[in-house]
Amino acid sequence: MIILAATPIGNLGDASRRLIEVLENAEIVAAEDTRTTAHLLRALQIENRPRLIALHDHNEKHLAAELAALAAEQDIVVVSDAGMPAVSDPGYGLVAEAVAQGVTVTAIPGPSAVLMALAISGLPTDRFTFEGFLPRKPGERRTALRSVASEKRTMVFFESPARLVSTLADMGAAFGSDRRIAVCRELTKFYEEVRRGTASELVEWAENGVKGEIVVVVEGAPHQDVSAEDAGAQVQALVESGMRLKEACAEVAAATGLSSRDLYQQALAARKP
Repeated sequence: MIILAATPIGNLGDASRRLIEVLENAEIVAAEDTRTTAHLLRALQIENRPRLIALHDHNEKHLAAELAALAAEQDIVVVSDAGMPAVSDPGYGLVAEAVAQGVTVTAIPGPSAVLMALAISGLPTDRFTFEGFLPRKPGERRTALRSVASEKRTMVFFESPARLVSTLADMGAAFGSDRRIAVCRELTKFYEEVRRGTASELVEWAENGVKGEIVVVVEGAPHQDVSAEDAGAQVQALVESGMRLKEACAEVAAATGLSSRDLYQQALAARKP
């Protein structure tokens, strides 16, 4: 089978007993970085030296079928550099291939930067969406942020220290000045820190320099009390700007909580003489 094994995201004390037992008995480990995994084995005082196979973004597509077939005969433990494989890390392609080949896939749960940041952010946790890393290019990043500006659920992003200031500024422009944001840095590590505030407040803080692994948690858009007539006017404005009617209805529905189908029928009815 394929065994996805969550590894510590900073604090070695978070390594579970199950993780240690599996690594102590593993014959094959597919690792995002074999050097990082070798260091982890030593740090956890694991004497077992399994066969380490590099599985990363550049070779997963080519290795997935071969490793899935191998996993039909013997267990393969899959690890990333930190956290759960396949979540913003290599592993998804291998899992998809294993499922296609009928190979069993299981996981050893463990540390998660996404869930930890969400839990300590102070923002609503009942419904959330994980957005991963935003595009590196400024234009593409701004477009991506505008596309989720009306998202009602709490949003979780990964970001690098070098782009944090720009991303926070772009979030302020896309989401508005009142949206609450939490920047979680170096989770589980000695210098763990959480900064909460608006985008402009956090930009001012981040401009002094920020280091480490970063998770940004953003409050969802507020629900708007909009009448059907006003929503219909918004749909019409979007259509006049060049957007297709179906897409306009979907966007207004996402922002207002109204039914996209009802908005579509309303727009069609308004067109009749």
